[in-house]
Amino acid sequence: MKLFVSLCFSLLLISTFTVNAETFEPEKFANDYFNAWSATQSPSATKQDVEHYLSFLTDDVGHQHYPYDSDDTRAEDGKNAMRKGMTYYLGAHTKYSSELISYSFDYNVVVIKYSSMSSGVHPQTKQEMSINDTTLEVLELEDGKVSLVRKYSD
Repeated sequence: MKLFVSLCFSLLLISTFTVNAETFEPEKFANDYFNAWSATQSPSATKQDVEHYLSFLTDDVGHQHYPYDSDDTRAEDGKNAMRKGMTYYLGAHTKYSSELISYSFDYNVVVIKYSSMSSGVHPQTKQEMSINDTTLEVLELEDGKVSLVRKYSD
């Protein structure tokens, strides 16, 4: 009897996962995520833009950005840490443009590749900055939200 109950429960979990996987729209997710991220980089970006982007993330999100930050540890306050950092840099760009080049999806990962150009004044150093690069983001998903962001850029 225990074996039968375990088997039924396992089948229920598998069918639930299959339904969730079947309803997930990778192209829509990739575009929505990318557009939300890009909005936070705009010269006219607002705290609402940051909050919209953060709505894609788990509370304990991990963030890694090679070569600047190699730690991918998920922290209980990961989303709040990102909010603090993004708010600090909010409006630092005087120009920003980006283009989604490609996306792919498999298992629990969405990979997006995009090009971006930005210029502005660094809020800490007050130095002019200009960046033109291509970025690959590997987004690990958990329950439909991004639990880990790994960024690789030129």
